[in-house]
Amino acid sequence: MRTELSFAPLSGIATELLAVLAADTQTEKGPEAKPQPTVLTTDAAVQAAAAAVLASGEYKAGANETVLLHAPAALAAKRLLIVGLGKLAKATVHSVREAAGTAVRFAKPRGIREMAFALPSSGSLPAAGPAGARAAVEGAYVGDFDADTYRSDRKDQSIQSLTVAAAADADRPAVEAAFTEGVIVGESQNFARSLVNEPGNKLTPTILGQRAALMAQEMGLQWEVHSTEKLHELKMGAFWSVAQGSAEPPALIVLRYEPEGAKDGPVLGLVGKGITFDSGGISIKPSENMDKMKYDMAGGAAMIGAMRAIALLKPKVRVMAIVCATENMPDGKAQKPGDVQTAMSGKTIEIINTDAEGRLVLADGLTYARRLGATHLIDAATLTSACVVALGHANAGAFSNDDAAWARFDAALAVSGEKFWRLPLGEEYAETIKSEIGDIKNTGGRWGGAITAAEFLHVFAEETPWIHLDIAGMAWVEDARPYIAKGPSGIAVRSIVEWVRSF
Repeated sequence: MRTELSFAPLSGIATELLAVLAADTQTEKGPEAKPQPTVLTTDAAVQAAAAAVLASGEYKAGANETVLLHAPAALAAKRLLIVGLGKLAKATVHSVREAAGTAVRFAKPRGIREMAFALPSSGSLPAAGPAGARAAVEGAYVGDFDADTYRSDRKDQSIQSLTVAAAADADRPAVEAAFTEGVIVGESQNFARSLVNEPGNKLTPTILGQRAALMAQEMGLQWEVHSTEKLHELKMGAFWSVAQGSAEPPALIVLRYEPEGAKDGPVLGLVGKGITFDSGGISIKPSENMDKMKYDMAGGAAMIGAMRAIALLKPKVRVMAIVCATENMPDGKAQKPGDVQTAMSGKTIEIINTDAEGRLVLADGLTYARRLGATHLIDAATLTSACVVALGHANAGAFSNDDAAWARFDAALAVSGEKFWRLPLGEEYAETIKSEIGDIKNTGGRWGGAITAAEFLHVFAEETPWIHLDIAGMAWVEDARPYIAKGPSGIAVRSIVEWVRSF
C-alpha cells in the first residue's frame, strides 16, 4: 500500500473515497437524550455534505458505525464515508486506529483501491495531532490485511493508495514523523501476521528461520540461525525435549540490533515461543480446532515483527531477540509424561504433560538471552488456555517480577492501544510446580494455570527484570470485526516496540 501525507483542504482532495470521523457530542444523560453526531472537521464543504444524514437520526456515530454518501456536493472526492468514534468524551487514539481500519475494510470489498482518511481537526479530541496520525496509519495497515493467501480464486482487494489528510494548522514536522512511525509499525505488525497465518507445512522451523534471516538482512540487523547441533552444544535440554519428537529440525533464531553510542546501557532480550505446529505431543490435543495450532508461534512472530520495526525506528538501546522454533509432535522419539529433562540453566524438569511445551522452549530461550548479556527480559507466547478462561478474548495476560519494568510496559499500552491485564505471581503458586523427582514440574495442575506457567518461566528469568506476555486469547481473531479480519492479530508487536523505545 502506497501512503502519503497531505495538509491540503479536504474539499479539494480528489479521491475515490474520503473517510472522515464523527462522534456523538451529546453530553446530557437520561432517556430523553438523543445522540448528536458531529463530524470532526472544520472543513465547511464536508460539514455541509454530511449535514442531512447527521440530522436525520439514522446515523448515531457509534463506534465504527459507517454511512456512505455518493457524489457529495462541493467535494472533489467521489464518495464520502463517515466513520463513528462513539461518545466524544470516551474517544481515544485507539478509537482513531480502529476507525481507520474500519474505513479501509469498508472500501476493500467494494472495489475501491484508492482513498483518503481525514484526521480529526486540531482540538476536536485528544487523539488529534501526531498521535492520531500514527494511529490512523497503523489502523489502515491492520485493516488492509486478509488471511486468504492460498485461495486459488483470490482477488487482490488491497488498498493500493492511501492519503492521510492532516489539518492545515497541524505541527507538520511532528505529524510527518508520527506518520512515518505509523507506516513502520503497521507494516511490521502485518509482517508478524503473515508469519502466523502460514500453515505448518509452509512454515517449518527451518523456513521461519529463513524468513527471519531474510528480514534481518533487508533491515540491517545482525542474525544467526542454528539448529540441532547448537542446541546440544548449549545443553538446551528443555528446548530439545520438545524438538526431539519431530522429523523437522528445530531453529534457534537470534536477531541483534546494535546502535552506535549505546554500548554501556541496558540490553533488552526479547524471547518468543516459536512452535510452528503444536499437536500436543504424546499428550495429544483433541482433533477439534487442532488446525489452529499453526498459530502457536505467534509469540515468536511478534518478536520478529518487533525487531523489524526496531531496526527502522532506530532507538538508542541494544536489543536482541531469541525465537525458539520447533514442532511439537508425537512420534516414537517424542518425550513422554514422566520424563525428566535438564534445562540449559541446569534445572531439572519433570514432564507432567507434553502439551505444556511452550514454557520448555522459553525456559532455554530466557537462559540464553541472559547468557548473551540481556539485562531486561520480555517474552511472548500463546502459552495457556487458562489465560483465555481468565480473561477471555478482551485482554491478554501479563506478568512481571519487576514493578519498574512493568511500569514502562503499562505506559507503552497507552500508545499501542493493546490490552494486557497484569496477573499476580507468588510463592503460593510457585509451590505447585515443585517436583518430587526433580526441581520443578512443567504444569502445576488445573487451578491458576496461567499463573503457574508464569512461575515456571520466573525460575529461568531469576532476578533479571522480566515481563511475560500470555497472548493465547488475543493472537487469533475468532470473528471478523469492522476494523480487522478474522485470523492473526499481530498482538504485542506495537506494545513491545514502545516498551523498547522507552529505554
